[in-house]
Amino acid sequence: MADPPGPGHVPRGPVPQLPSPVVEVDDDRLAARGVRLLLKRDDLIHADVPGNKWRKLALNLTAAVEQGHDTLLTFGGAYSNHVAATAAAGWHHGLATIGVIRGEEHRPLNPVLADAAARGMRLTYLDRTRYRARDDPALHAELHDRFGRFYLLPEGGSNTLAVRGCAQLAAELLTQVPTADVVCVPVGTGGTLAGLAAGLAGLGDPAAGHTTGPGASPDDRRRAVGVAVLRGGFLPGQVAALQQATFTAVTANWTVLDGFHSGGYARRDRTLDLFIADFAARHGLTLDWVYGAKMMRALYATAGDQQIPAGSTVVAVITGRCDDTGRR
Repeated sequence: MADPPGPGHVPRGPVPQLPSPVVEVDDDRLAARGVRLLLKRDDLIHADVPGNKWRKLALNLTAAVEQGHDTLLTFGGAYSNHVAATAAAGWHHGLATIGVIRGEEHRPLNPVLADAAARGMRLTYLDRTRYRARDDPALHAELHDRFGRFYLLPEGGSNTLAVRGCAQLAAELLTQVPTADVVCVPVGTGGTLAGLAAGLAGLGDPAAGHTTGPGASPDDRRRAVGVAVLRGGFLPGQVAALQQATFTAVTANWTVLDGFHSGGYARRDRTLDLFIADFAARHGLTLDWVYGAKMMRALYATAGDQQIPAGSTVVAVITGRCDDTGRR
């Protein structure tokens, strides 16, 4: 297990590559429906903390350091990309990390938790009943008693600072593609969609640099479409609550598509696997099956209908790691 570097060190390893690139996808199936597709390659922002994970964590890391914390604590499942990203971000920025994992401990560790442990994260476990109380202050007090002082990151990293970080995505994207009509993202905990939609609507914090970019004045045509990657139907309420908490307003320029989760979070089916294989064969990009592939399958299924009308320029944000054979 790697020890985290001491406070005040210079972050080591790769630095974030911003803005992330935008590339166009030439696909005759979309062209036939009058839809132009571009990919916002947020997966290329950082080798260890890619995509929306960096955008959610960046302001939180700054806040943790400014408040004098030397430890981050967060929650997640055994295959949580957020847990692994928090471990990596802490390691790079000289912060110890603690991961509170849902369920029982299993050895050997799966690749996600093994990667987190290799970055110095201390792993602890809660049974599924206790884990449901992860937002309960009483549980947080117990964790403070056990581990000492820490900076708390919620499951998935979706808090108000994360939402502001994702609002910056809108500014960056609209500088690159000012003609964008629809922006698509996968949705797990709602923070990315909440921030993106707010940014597209012109909500932001000028003092913090989170504003819409050139050519990005509020426009009713610009919409954010989120694709739920898990079951439950609760995500619209969660997105609205995050916007309200962050901006004291809820925008009307977003929607969440259900029905493309392939059975639930971190589940897949033959339809999804066939879509992934076909997209890779056509475009040289193997999509992440937990998030990106579900988003893209929904995009192709709804292109040309009322969600993504004909004549739209659509930007799909790639928020997780991909196997990009076209770049090798």
